[in-house]
Amino acid sequence: MLTACAVGPDYDAPPLVATGDGWSQADTVTSAPTDLARWWSTLGDPVLERLIDTALAANLDLRVAAARIDEARALRDRVAGEQLPTAGASTSVNRRRQSENGPLPIGSMPGLETTQTIYDAGFDAAWEADLFGAKQRALEGAGAQLQAVEADAQGVRMRIVAEVARAWFTAAGAGQELHTQQAMLETLEHTLELVRKRQALGDASASDVDTAYAQWAAVHATLPDIQARQRAAVLSLGVLLGAPPEHELALLNTAATPLTLLALPVGERADVLRRRPDVLAAERRLAASMADIGVATAELFPKLSIGIGGGFQALATGDWFNSSSTRFSILPLISWRLFDGGRVRAEIRAREATGQQAALAYEQAVLTALGDAERALSDYHAGLDALGRRQAALKATRRSHDHAKARYAAGDIALVELLAAERVLYEAETANVHAHTTAAVQLVALYKALGGGWEAPATKSDTATPAQGLGVSIPSHAANASAAPRP
Repeated sequence: MLTACAVGPDYDAPPLVATGDGWSQADTVTSAPTDLARWWSTLGDPVLERLIDTALAANLDLRVAAARIDEARALRDRVAGEQLPTAGASTSVNRRRQSENGPLPIGSMPGLETTQTIYDAGFDAAWEADLFGAKQRALEGAGAQLQAVEADAQGVRMRIVAEVARAWFTAAGAGQELHTQQAMLETLEHTLELVRKRQALGDASASDVDTAYAQWAAVHATLPDIQARQRAAVLSLGVLLGAPPEHELALLNTAATPLTLLALPVGERADVLRRRPDVLAAERRLAASMADIGVATAELFPKLSIGIGGGFQALATGDWFNSSSTRFSILPLISWRLFDGGRVRAEIRAREATGQQAALAYEQAVLTALGDAERALSDYHAGLDALGRRQAALKATRRSHDHAKARYAAGDIALVELLAAERVLYEAETANVHAHTTAAVQLVALYKALGGGWEAPATKSDTATPAQGLGVSIPSHAANASAAPRP
């Protein structure tokens, strides 16, 4: 009955968090998102799928996270092993000589030789009864810590997926922008040549030439920055894939699959908390801190340990295993710290303070998750709006360019006016590419904020879901110290 008792607070799943009346973005689609676990597969980009699958298999941060899980699992197994008895066996041969001038006249006693050889073989076993649940609470805490580390590993997985997608979209967008700028540069070169020819004929001034050259030089100056952004993104992809940075340099010449960006169904706000690994990890650490209070409280109560030993001991090998050479011992021991200068109670107060910190950290994790999701949703909606406006402007610019081509073919306008229309078209295309890349990166951020990139565990009766609660009550020191163990 005593070993079924455990002191300290029992961890209860906190009450549900109030998530408000819904998303602050009025036009948010609240239907459940599809395939959040592998959201990148819905984009239809084979290059992105290859990059992410490779990263999930070889990224070094993920391998470190897996090693941390192994470490936490081993620590939990070690705590579980402390609930079982310990046993050991030993065999020894001891050759010794005792002093003849000592307090006992060894040499003058019949049968007692000064020099002896003692042969010994035996075993020892010990067990400490978990009377007040210290080991049970320790195992609860170690199990909760393991679950927290597993959740942290899923958070790393989400981050790696998002970073790979962000880097690829950045590289692909920079490549498209570079192609558009190079096309614009060719148009400006034609314009510059045309203006120089007109100057030679006396139809244009030196100022016109300088203006045309300044436009060409301004576009030409943007190329190194675009190339640097593209190369930096590709180099970061190599590291994310667990390879040297130059591993994916071939992507510099790889065209991206056209990506259609639409409004993303995000579900309800409460769903975010069920999918966020950081919230789950904070809740599990809160559970571990509650168990630590019980471990500290158990030090206020008595401990019972039992030691058993036995074996054979003889002065000659022929007598080693005779019945007369047997030895054994049984040692039950009860110990109780009656006075320790208040160290145990101070430790309890410290564990309670740690529990308060864990409760506040959990609350902060919940609020951070909601804030991340709200910001990412707002940014993506703004990005889609900006992209829609850029696309409308691009369509109008293309129509204007088509009119200019028709008028040039009919001889109504000069070539320089057609080249000016082409320049405006390329500027609109560049702005559209930039808006598309920005929206794609914002989509990645939204998927990450929603908890996309891993499969959330099903709710179990013995594990609080991360969507549950904030209001954990940490018992006071006085209540803990005086509470009787509860079966």
